[in-house]
Amino acid sequence: MKVSCIDYSATGAFSSLVLDYLRKDAKLRPFYAHFPEISSFPALIQERNFPAERRQVLVEELNRQYQGVEITKAVQANISALADAQTFTITTGHQLNLFTGPLYFIYKVITAINTARELQKAYPDQTFVPVYWMATEDHDFAEVNHFTLFGKQYAWESDAKGAVGRFSTDGLNELLDEMPESYPLFEQAYTGSATLAEAMRQIVNGLFGEYGVVCVDGDSRALKQAFSTIAQRELTEQVGFKAVTETNAALEQHYKPQVMVREINLFYLDQNLRERIVQEDGHYKVLNTDLVFTREEIVALTQEQPEKFSPNVVLRPLYQELVLPNLAYIGGGAEVAYWFQLKGTFEAYSVPYPAVMLRNSAMYITKPNAQRMEKLGFTVTEMFRELPELKKRLAELLNQQEVSLQQQRDAVEEAFRQIEELAQSIDPTLVKAVGAETQKALNSFQMLEKKLNKAVENKNDTAYNQLANLKEKLFPTGVLQERVDNLLTYQTNNPNFIQELLAAFEPFSYCFTVLQEE
Repeated sequence: MKVSCIDYSATGAFSSLVLDYLRKDAKLRPFYAHFPEISSFPALIQERNFPAERRQVLVEELNRQYQGVEITKAVQANISALADAQTFTITTGHQLNLFTGPLYFIYKVITAINTARELQKAYPDQTFVPVYWMATEDHDFAEVNHFTLFGKQYAWESDAKGAVGRFSTDGLNELLDEMPESYPLFEQAYTGSATLAEAMRQIVNGLFGEYGVVCVDGDSRALKQAFSTIAQRELTEQVGFKAVTETNAALEQHYKPQVMVREINLFYLDQNLRERIVQEDGHYKVLNTDLVFTREEIVALTQEQPEKFSPNVVLRPLYQELVLPNLAYIGGGAEVAYWFQLKGTFEAYSVPYPAVMLRNSAMYITKPNAQRMEKLGFTVTEMFRELPELKKRLAELLNQQEVSLQQQRDAVEEAFRQIEELAQSIDPTLVKAVGAETQKALNSFQMLEKKLNKAVENKNDTAYNQLANLKEKLFPTGVLQERVDNLLTYQTNNPNFIQELLAAFEPFSYCFTVLQEE
């Protein structure tokens, strides 16, 4: 396996905000606390004074959540270690995509594993635990109910409502029957688990359990106890709205904010229900329901049943940092962007702000595709260009430049000009006829030029088709592989795929990784 790196700016796939962040541009400095490099972590550790009682709640809740799972020794050791004051988490989060969804979920988790490993080497007196925060409370089922395998999309239809983590796995048998072959880990998870959250925990444990990855489900009454005070202040003081609005005003001078903030950044959560809470006419209402609360009633509810309150995208990071002794959050470009909107919210609620890390991104080039790329004469970096530009470059490589008859056209035009002068001197009535013949000749040149270029293109049709097919393999539907292709697309033919990613990814190098089979 040949591993190389490309500067993110050369890919054309990352926003100016992300590129500026990686360059440590001064414009972004007010929006984060510590740049994510190994030397920053002593300060992060010093700031992360995580209460012992909250650690105990976390450990007890994780042991409860893992009941019924054939837990690995590495995961059990990490859960137990979280009770110790010198243990810290490195966290990534993602939705509960079927069959793990696009590859970038896998890349997120591997980045968390390798970050924890690097920190363990640098700071052996502490323990670093990679964590996957399960976005079980999300309710946009359409975002998670499908995946693409070998270019074909598979989808699960369900009428269930509310938090996707609570969805029953009933009905997934039909999807499993559609699969091109048997995938034991996924079959066991989906047929042996009652809910999608339980199934995802089984899958992540099967894929990453040996590396100690701990799954945390925030849809928990025990964990939500720590969030109750924040939920109360959000309802009565709109702290998040005020803080993010102020931050956005500064951020908007240079970048477009990633997420929208609301006056109340909470959902009401119940069985088959996750709806926004709004304030109207002095009362608190749950949209699309008959639920209405007075101020006193909803404040009491935050204390008595904190599990009823679900944070939206603005408050979810804050909730996560409340219940985990976390030092760094690992996300994609869009996540990094919206975390920069949140630093003021963290300060308003007196919660330490973690290092925000860009996950590893990668392109995986199979041996046949690598051979095709070499045969066509392209480098990996060149393949990031748009297809029309690549076709022009291929024509150059094939020494088949675009045919132009301009020189001949100019000569003919000059000849007809002389004929027109002659006609003018002999019989001016013939000038119009000469002009018509001139245009016919020029039209013929244009038609012949097109035919000649088409002949050139046809002559190299095989090479052009190979280029187009290669581009589609490396950039399915015109985007990075990681946004479309599923883990099984690669792991089926390469059982060591995850291990190769673990060996290749360098979380603190901040460059785009290319893995090329040899």
